[in-house]
Amino acid sequence: MGEKIYLVLSDTGTVLTKMIKLYTGTPYNHASIAFDKELVELYSFGRKQPRNPFIGGFVKENTSSPIFSGATCAIYSCEVTKEQLINMKNYIGLIEREKQKYKYNFIGLFAIMLNIQFSRDYAFCCSQFVGRVLSECDSIQFPKPLTLLTPNDLRLDPYFQLEYEGCINSYLNSRSSLSVSIVQNEVVVEM
Repeated sequence: MGEKIYLVLSDTGTVLTKMIKLYTGTPYNHASIAFDKELVELYSFGRKQPRNPFIGGFVKENTSSPIFSGATCAIYSCEVTKEQLINMKNYIGLIEREKQKYKYNFIGLFAIMLNIQFSRDYAFCCSQFVGRVLSECDSIQFPKPLTLLTPNDLRLDPYFQLEYEGCINSYLNSRSSLSVSIVQNEVVVEM
């Protein structure tokens, strides 16, 4: 093993998120996958335009964007091999290069609600995307079809270990202040 990846589950508080939360009764309804603790390499299927929830697809998420302002999250980690990590990054790179083909799977959301397996070519909802990345790269095999996978299913998978839960801005601020203190310590050592 030796490499870590991060599962980021979030609640941005948007109208769409509130509606989904009302139905699911779960604390987090958006899933993303990250390859670093600082969440710089954070990928998902979601809004392409912050003000329009109906234009969606593959996104490299920016945690400093207004959509994440005040968002709560739970950050989980799991260990993977170097080969699995490379395969995940390659798979996401393939999707990123062809992102114009990919759409958000709104129909799939309704299928999940009705417990109907429904897949579309070049379309994912956030949890389907994260699940596909993990299963395509032989990291995790889920006990249910990926077309029915929800953020809560990811949260409950024993393969993931909870690292942090709370406001995403607090997490990011603690990560950046840790980086600053490490840099300052290195400067002191060099003097």
